[in-house]
Amino acid sequence: MSVYILVVDDEPDVEALFRQQFRRDLKSGRFQMEFAPSAPAALQRAVDIREPSLILILSDINMPGMSGLEMLPKVRAERPDVPVIMITAYGDAETRKKAIEHGAVGLLTKPIDFALLRSEIDTRLGQAA
Repeated sequence: MSVYILVVDDEPDVEALFRQQFRRDLKSGRFQMEFAPSAPAALQRAVDIREPSLILILSDINMPGMSGLEMLPKVRAERPDVPVIMITAYGDAETRKKAIEHGAVGLLTKPIDFALLRSEIDTRLGQAA
């Protein structure tokens, strides 16, 4: 079974950064990463990826158009089985509270702690196995 992680961010350099950080995992086929440049695109991909399975969504909060926080309840309604971790440059208590209230399982601040993220991905892979 192929497992997917969906990364949602309007910044074009995010894809290169994630691909670099997880290059061994991607090359070995441990999981696949897809990238969506906007919340509406991510919602469509979340609906489309059924089998192979989607195990995690990582989404930026601040994006033009629909924000990550606006996307969150919509994606949770479509895919309640898929955990969502929000990513923000502003990791204050109010942002964290809003993200959790909207259905996120966690909040990562930029710059991203990739060791922490890897641990979270390992947990999700273990649950999907």
